[in-house]
Amino acid sequence: MQRHKSTPSSSMKKYIQSPEQKENDKHPENNPKDNEIYNLNDDDFKTAIIKNLNELKENSDRQLNEFRSYVTKELDTIKKNQLEILEMKNTMEEIKKNLDSLNSRVDNMEDRISNLENRNTEMLQAEEERELRLKRNEETLQELSNSIRRCNIRIIGIPEGEEKEKRAEGLFKEIIAENFPNLGREKELHVTEANRSPNFINARRPTPRHIVVKLAKVNNKEKILRAARQKKITYKGTPIRLSAD
Repeated sequence: MQRHKSTPSSSMKKYIQSPEQKENDKHPENNPKDNEIYNLNDDDFKTAIIKNLNELKENSDRQLNEFRSYVTKELDTIKKNQLEILEMKNTMEEIKKNLDSLNSRVDNMEDRISNLENRNTEMLQAEEERELRLKRNEETLQELSNSIRRCNIRIIGIPEGEEKEKRAEGLFKEIIAENFPNLGREKELHVTEANRSPNFINARRPTPRHIVVKLAKVNNKEKILRAARQKKITYKGTPIRLSAD
């Protein structure tokens, strides 16, 4: 019995075609094997189908692997970029924290400097006020000292111990009587205080201490000093000197 040769349908033919064959279908003039498929017997047809299916599977697997590799690389790149972005974000946050801390320290330093400047200004003002008060006190003390001393007469050259019997006041009156008889008779010639200056004897000082006499009136002091400038002053015949204190 003669074996019937079956011919694959056009749809089946398209299914079993390899990619090269499908590409050739787009250009019939480049597809010389098209007629061969129609002339295949059953066994050859099955073999062709299996071959084309295997080629299709291999091509699909290859494309799938390529796609997987591409996706994997892209995912790795994305993950790497994400890690880099995360690191950059963390770095930016750390920089921001450092800047905030630095700004806070700068603000604190500026506050401390401002406080120190204020304290320095206050101290300078207090020092100026203190110096002004000190100057005023010195001027007041000088005025007081001048006021006290402007009635004083200093007697220079009286030996130590001469005032023991007559006291310094009696010694002064004796000098006035010896050198200025007319002044000695004036009732207004009143002595308020008379003593040695300084109060203690300095053993290293060869000359006797001065005697400071404080008169009640300035005009009496001026009269005595004017008269003393016109003659030599003596005490018991020994030269002495009278001067303003």
